[in-house]
Amino acid sequence: MAKNEKRINRMILIPGVLLSLSSVWADEVHLFNNCTDFRTAKLLNGSTLRAQFLLFTKQDPNCGSLIDVHKPDSIQTSDFNATLDIKILIHGFRVLGTKPSWIDRMIGALLQAGETNVIAVDWVYGSTVQYHGAVENITELGLLISTLISRLIILRGISKKSIHLIGVSLGAHVAGLVGHFFEGKLGRITGLDPAGYKFTKASAEERLDPGDALFVEAIHTDTDGFGIRIPVGHIDFFINGGKDQPGCSSPKNLYGYLICDHMRSINIYISSLENKCPFMAFPCSSYQNFIDGDCVDCFNPFLLSCPQIGLLAHGGIDMASLPSGVQVFMMTTSGEPYCVYHSLVEFQLLKARETDTRIEITFHSRNSTTTIRVNIPKGGHLGKGVVGHDVPLCQIKTVELKLLGKKSMATFWKRTEAQVTGNFCTAELPMHSSEKPLCLSENLILIENHPALHVLATRC
Repeated sequence: MAKNEKRINRMILIPGVLLSLSSVWADEVHLFNNCTDFRTAKLLNGSTLRAQFLLFTKQDPNCGSLIDVHKPDSIQTSDFNATLDIKILIHGFRVLGTKPSWIDRMIGALLQAGETNVIAVDWVYGSTVQYHGAVENITELGLLISTLISRLIILRGISKKSIHLIGVSLGAHVAGLVGHFFEGKLGRITGLDPAGYKFTKASAEERLDPGDALFVEAIHTDTDGFGIRIPVGHIDFFINGGKDQPGCSSPKNLYGYLICDHMRSINIYISSLENKCPFMAFPCSSYQNFIDGDCVDCFNPFLLSCPQIGLLAHGGIDMASLPSGVQVFMMTTSGEPYCVYHSLVEFQLLKARETDTRIEITFHSRNSTTTIRVNIPKGGHLGKGVVGHDVPLCQIKTVELKLLGKKSMATFWKRTEAQVTGNFCTAELPMHSSEKPLCLSENLILIENHPALHVLATRC
């Protein structure tokens, strides 16, 4: 129940107040009645597409104004501002036929991030009951959204470049169809964990792909579940490798557990709009190579301009001609605001050993700790990896290093403890060839299973 409705109902319960409602109260009732919300589809009649478009503006971010594509007057008389960009939100499959729980926060975050028109597409009817039925409805929905955009172009004079489609799961492929109908001339498409089932092996014309807009990006968080595992944009962000998101392993309820990874793409995108922490990612051939420290800059192919999740033009990439299908990787934390700063850590032995060497490295800041383990193979000298921490490297106060012992009966009965001597270095990413890492000044002697704490003297 809306705030004004609750307030009015409470007043009506007080004797005599109903007769004294002022004209101001009447205006509030009128305003409430003019606000349109998402509908709830009953399970038995939720398969027929009955889409509606709700316009939200910064002047009244909590009130959706209904736009009817078949009634041009509703576009002409709406609060739509043709001088501003347009964000069109498209949700995905709705199992229970309910309004998306994230939609209000997403609308608010977009309006708070800048001056824009936000149009939320309510296709709860048509996306309920059976997934196969929802898939069958996406072409009709894509045509209906295309009709809306065409009306805005003709009646309000907007440019195609001003359109930014944000599609969630199945909605990402709806956005792709719309972009295809406009021959890839729309400004931008953001796919939030685009749906995988029925689309992984589909042709480019049937799903989201880089040709659907001037800039197409996708955020992948559930590639081993509901999300698609293949690149579908100019830039594809694979968060924590694209699957098994931190904090999603302990279910509060079965449904929440099943969709946790899938939903994380939405939560991360909203957080990128609400917070200043950069969601920066790095191109690499695989997530394993990234966390192993093999991809520490963005020179290839982005010429040192690392892509970021959010509203920066081209995702922050400074390139005239964008490549397609570039996989970029990043880590996150298990809870809001999710973003981390990435740093390379290295430990170099002065003398190679006849066994593998495992070293645990822990960063300590004022309010958090982050741990990574690096491995130096038998006969090697260098172990390295990438660690994600929730504050800049200059706010890391100390680093703790520990030589890990082998877990076996043979080592259990050993009386002497192994030790190694080496150097520790670290650098915040992206790391360019001209930059030097921060190294502890002295050689370190690490004794097996005895942590050694050292101060990191860095400046912000």
